Amino acid sequence: MRLLKKIMRILFITLLTAIGLLTVALLLLWWRVSIPDPKVDKKLTTANYVRKQTGPDSYAVNNCWLRKNKYGIWEMYLEGAPYERGLIYGVLAKELIQRQEEVFVNQINELVPNRFYQQVLKLFIAWFNRDIYKNIPEENLQEIYGVSQSFADKYDYVGPKYYRILYYHGAHDIGHALNDFNMVGCTSFAVNKESSKDGSLLIGRNFDFYMGEEFAKEKMIVFVKPTTGYKFASYSWAGLTGVVSGMNEMGVTVTLNASKSDLPMGAKDPISILAREILQYAKNKDEAIAIAKAKETFVSESLLIGSAADDKAIIIEKSPLKWDVYESSNSTLVCANHYQGEIFMKDSVNLNNIQNSDSKYRFDRVNELLSATQPIDYLKAAAILRNRQGVNGKNIGMGNPKSLNQLIAHHAVIFKPGERNMWVSTPPYQLGAFVCYNISAAFAHVNTLTIDSLTIPADSFVATNDFNRYEHYKKIKELIKKHVMMGAPVALKDAEIQMFISDNPDCYLTYMVLGDFYKKEKESVKAIKYYRMALERDVASVNERALINKKLKSLIGQ
Repeated sequence: MRLLKKIMRILFITLLTAIGLLTVALLLLWWRVSIPDPKVDKKLTTANYVRKQTGPDSYAVNNCWLRKNKYGIWEMYLEGAPYERGLIYGVLAKELIQRQEEVFVNQINELVPNRFYQQVLKLFIAWFNRDIYKNIPEENLQEIYGVSQSFADKYDYVGPKYYRILYYHGAHDIGHALNDFNMVGCTSFAVNKESSKDGSLLIGRNFDFYMGEEFAKEKMIVFVKPTTGYKFASYSWAGLTGVVSGMNEMGVTVTLNASKSDLPMGAKDPISILAREILQYAKNKDEAIAIAKAKETFVSESLLIGSAADDKAIIIEKSPLKWDVYESSNSTLVCANHYQGEIFMKDSVNLNNIQNSDSKYRFDRVNELLSATQPIDYLKAAAILRNRQGVNGKNIGMGNPKSLNQLIAHHAVIFKPGERNMWVSTPPYQLGAFVCYNISAAFAHVNTLTIDSLTIPADSFVATNDFNRYEHYKKIKELIKKHVMMGAPVALKDAEIQMFISDNPDCYLTYMVLGDFYKKEKESVKAIKYYRMALERDVASVNERALINKKLKSLIGQ
């Protein structure tokens, strides 16, 4: 009996010690990942601002306002000090911000349905972003903190509101740091001199950041008049105070193109915040370069910078360890998802990216189209951004990542910096009408911001049966992918499979997805058949072809 009591006492002490050590470890972890609030006047809250409805889908707070235009795009005007701007942003767009977060969280829940793994992911993201606030300017932290006050309470289990919005600002970076998720694959170009119809600088870009159809539903153009720096416009989604596509009053433009990155060890300055700083504080390419040079980023990125003052475009190429500036020797400049500057030309990661991804293919296709159609005006620029064919006009199927128009774009933009004109696409993808804004007129508070005479009509493809078939194809493809990845139930009859194939028969993805489906269903003969059919078509990259071959060999070897 004494021996038993002694053993029980030892076990009890061991258990208490373990609980104590675990508690200390968790407290240390929480202390290490805690993010301090920025220095703001906490007496100033959302309660200090009253949103007034000024019409259908139209609201105002003091001199700031939010309204939805006839094309379905939300337009916002903001002014004031950073924290005040953020608070007003949140009050004006509360429902839009909360909807974007709901979509984002739902997407994560679909990708990671297991609660335990969600907690692991939560701890990883908190640890990864533990020092993110140290790399973001105080002005931006104050503005972001202001916006966060309008976040929904129901996601507080994910983390405090301020933490969540900071993490979301780094989502683009994390998405392409883990870029095998295929969340990003942007393409952009610039022309001037003899390649431009009127000789002045013209820029076009596709922003192929994909977080699902729901995430891309509501788009917003924000006109910001800060207390310091230049006025600017940015096109993205509600809640993002950084910039992915934008222009300032001096005619400086910024667009982002992801490149191949090594896996980062911790967050630095989110690339969208760096792009925002360039727009707010640079009046020409040299000032843009100086700002980019001074910042540390945690992923590799190309920033295509346009400058009205210089009447040219450059590409600032950054990685976590080095940077370069690439300038074209002729009147065209093309940017995909690999580097072109001397410093990176012998970099093994970049060389591997050029050889094994779809970036170089899209790069070549843009150059081919520019050569065939120049001189380029804004209408031709839109046609290039919407192009669905491969090199030499080859039919490579709809939605192929080799295409400039992969039919996933969150948006596309066209800039004419010298005239301060900015065209933004409307849904679906970059196929809807491109609406033109003049930045100077927008900040002069004219009643109608869009210049209807310069509207680029919707692509005629939208009105075709082929487009409807593609939309049906995408829905079935998503159902199959969710079944393969997460075991979501799906029942597809032979007739439905044949319709799926006939909707997009020329794209390798059609057959790769079916191969994955039948592999999941343990129907090896059918899986082998469809993997082989995928390999007979234009597979997007060497890496993806190798992956299909690997799956095929695993089945043949059974």
